[in-house]
Amino acid sequence: KTSYASYPAPPPAFAAPLHVGRPNIGDRRKLLGRIEGILDRNWLSNHGPLVQEFERKLADHLGVKHCIPICNGTVALELAIRALDLKGEVIVPSFTFVATAHALQWQGITPVFADIDPQTHNLDPSAVERMITPRTSGIVGVHVWGRPCAIEALQDVADTHGLPLMFDAAHAFGCSHRGRMIGNFGRCEVFSFHATKFFNTFEGGAIATNDDELVAKLRLMKNFGFRGNDNVVYLGVNGKMTEVCAAMGLTGLESLAEFMDVNRRNHECYRRALAGIPGLRLIEYPVAERCNRQYIVIEVDENAYGRSRDETVRMLHGENVLARKYFWPGCHRMEPYRTLYPEAGRNLPHTEEVAGRVIVLPTGTAVEPEMIWKIGELLKVFEGRRS
Repeated sequence: KTSYASYPAPPPAFAAPLHVGRPNIGDRRKLLGRIEGILDRNWLSNHGPLVQEFERKLADHLGVKHCIPICNGTVALELAIRALDLKGEVIVPSFTFVATAHALQWQGITPVFADIDPQTHNLDPSAVERMITPRTSGIVGVHVWGRPCAIEALQDVADTHGLPLMFDAAHAFGCSHRGRMIGNFGRCEVFSFHATKFFNTFEGGAIATNDDELVAKLRLMKNFGFRGNDNVVYLGVNGKMTEVCAAMGLTGLESLAEFMDVNRRNHECYRRALAGIPGLRLIEYPVAERCNRQYIVIEVDENAYGRSRDETVRMLHGENVLARKYFWPGCHRMEPYRTLYPEAGRNLPHTEEVAGRVIVLPTGTAVEPEMIWKIGELLKVFEGRRS
């Protein structure tokens, strides 16, 4: 007798892995030309000409007074938090990348996790209000998936309690809210230009603000507190962006419209490919606003789809579609927060519910429409395959 186990498994649907967050490059020749110029000038860091140009073009693109390039998004968060003199407790969502919480905890500040709106996946202003105590010094909102927070409602809560409001806008570069670009809200907004973002500088970030006093502190803080060559007037760190990262950023800015067009096309392809599959809901984006659509997010209703979210992810991985569970299991269930604040989950029912049903699928310039249709077919087969 021959065991079924002796037969080779069928090959995966995709010969090469299809990743979430493959980098968009832009025009390689222009990038390499800029890098040649860096080498010719022999000026690699310390606020070189490309960083200066990148800073100007970022501010122009966002319509803000100031947008300071930083070495990465996490350091940008830490600098913004320190410049705002946050301390004690700061309210944040748990449904975010762990860097949002780490940027607080790293500086001895307690992140207090507030619940999200299950429809928007962003901070629920009423939940924020419930978490405010006499120790609260600020609020950090996160524009999850690039969809803006309830900005006005959060600002009302902040103003009522005399608290500074800032935003982690790591997902939201190139997005708008009520016709204004993200970057213009709160005391400041922090971007990530990590390689996995649709717009990247290899590694990098930026802080956008219209606050002249705040930006003066940030400029000192990102360069060890130096004012001039030999005069240190403030406590600071090395948060400077390098010239080669700025070269990538300038090149990416020139292709930004193309990147966004590809993401828009891919999102529409996914909408069509997933149409009619029970239990899978594609997260939509506001049609009246600018939006980068860098994340293809689906929610899995296990009862309607017949498969759990985790089963679906395992099946996709078996076909070389390396989908991701964002932001599983939530910051409050990661260390050190799981140990420090073991009861936090009691206040986060929507966070835990959403974190248990979300899948992020591949998109970007590395993904073609025919790949998306194949992913849709796989998800249809999974739904129809009952144990």
